[in-house]
Amino acid sequence: MIELAPKQILYPAFALFLLTAIVLMRLRSLRFAAVREGAIGVRYYEAFQGAEEPPHIRVVTRNFVNLFEVPVLFYVIVLMIYVTGQVSLWLVACAWLYVALRYAHTFVHLGRNDVRTRFGLYFASGFVLALMWGTLLVQLLLGG
Repeated sequence: MIELAPKQILYPAFALFLLTAIVLMRLRSLRFAAVREGAIGVRYYEAFQGAEEPPHIRVVTRNFVNLFEVPVLFYVIVLMIYVTGQVSLWLVACAWLYVALRYAHTFVHLGRNDVRTRFGLYFASGFVLALMWGTLLVQLLLGG
């Protein structure tokens, strides 16, 4: 069995944070440009009411918000794995796979935005996340 340093489970969380930061910077740039060009008034951003963001910005906004929905469960399971000392090659591989699927999801969402492909990637990432939760539960129940 391969021994891993416990910190190995934390690196995928940093990679997912990086994706969130990249999307945030893109969203910031698009919003500033839209206000500067008069596509939307700055007052819209006071309460996000009134007009609507242009569709190309709305897609990035939705992707950014999505990175704070299910991925929160990823951050939680990563911390639980780390704290309980249940780091394994399997769980680290699952964590990296989850992050890779989230990157792919964002790439599709902010690119060609093919809904079928996006849904498949989203479902696959959810499946990997469920595997991580199930694996940790089993390991803990077995006294690991």
